[in-house]
Amino acid sequence: MNDTGSEKWGEPLLLEYRLDAPPEKVWRAIGIPELREQWLPSQLLADAEPVVSMPGEEIRYRMRDDEPPFLESTVTLQIRPDADGGSRLRIIHVLDDARLTAANDSGQLLMCAA
Repeated sequence: MNDTGSEKWGEPLLLEYRLDAPPEKVWRAIGIPELREQWLPSQLLADAEPVVSMPGEEIRYRMRDDEPPFLESTVTLQIRPDADGGSRLRIIHVLDDARLTAANDSGQLLMCAA
C-alpha cells in the first residue's frame, strides 16, 4: 500500500474487486472526470483534481464529509491486470484529517504498569 504522506487515524478501509473489464476501461471510469462524476461526485471531494495520478495504475483523491465536522480523508484506487484479461481494483480509504490528532499526543508509546 502506498502512504499518503500524512498522519493516519485508525486502520485503512481496504476493498478489492475483480472486474471483467480490462485495466484500460477501468482507468477511463476512474480517471476521466465526466465518468468519475457518475460514481464519485465532485461535491464529495475536497478538490476535484487528483492528488496523485499514475495513468493506468493509480489515482488518489482527497475527500471531505458533507456534514460537520467535515473531516477529510484520502481514497486511493489502484488497478492491476489479472490473468483472465480482466482487472483487480483495490480501493484504500484512509481517514487522515489532522484534526483527529490529540493535543497531548507526543507520538511516544508508553507502557503502563498493572
